Amino acid sequence: MSLAIRARTEERMDDPTLPAADYAAVLADLAQVNRVTFAARPTLSFLARGLRGRDRFRLLDVGFGEGDMLRRIARWAARRGIAADLVGVDLNPNSAPAARAATPAGIGTAIDYRTGDYADLAGAGFDFIVSSLVAHHMTDAQLRAFLRFMEAEARAGWLVNDLHRHGFAHAGFPLLAALMRWHPIVAADGRLSIARAFRPAEWRAILAEAGIDGARIVRRFPFRLCVERMR
Repeated sequence: MSLAIRARTEERMDDPTLPAADYAAVLADLAQVNRVTFAARPTLSFLARGLRGRDRFRLLDVGFGEGDMLRRIARWAARRGIAADLVGVDLNPNSAPAARAATPAGIGTAIDYRTGDYADLAGAGFDFIVSSLVAHHMTDAQLRAFLRFMEAEARAGWLVNDLHRHGFAHAGFPLLAALMRWHPIVAADGRLSIARAFRPAEWRAILAEAGIDGARIVRRFPFRLCVERMR
């Protein structure tokens, strides 16, 4: 597969007919992928900078999957004595049950997992809006609309934490997936996710098309390409 042009093939996990049990197994393995690839670090770093001098915040995570990012944020905030009001929204109705099942009772009260469209939460008063490994699932039009929503609704800032379309990552992910014995859908979709991801020039074009100034495009290890806007 050539990486010169962003892939458009749909990922298998996005198939609405995928059985709930298979979807939950995929989410569990994706949460493990996120752990071994340090997926939370860009988001936590962003929040650390955005929360200087603040002792509470309200955050929306769009496309939360199994909820692993929200759990990391909840634990991170609790260790620092910061009050966190955390909301996750996901279009897939199987995400919320999987996330609730994976969330220990001790941190569950800080997280509100919802099923639905992020656009329905306009005006809900979020300080931060984040997403992790979601942008590459969107069409260009969907991504422009999402960027505009975050720009309008995030009072303190927003972050897109996503993949970088990079040849080394694309070649190496199948080896990692085989070593870790991840679900076959994760192995296939993981490589496709990298092929569907953006490069810096493409992000610059999308931001310009969305009419957004002031956002930073930042590379993070390993093979992460993040877009952040801090007020």
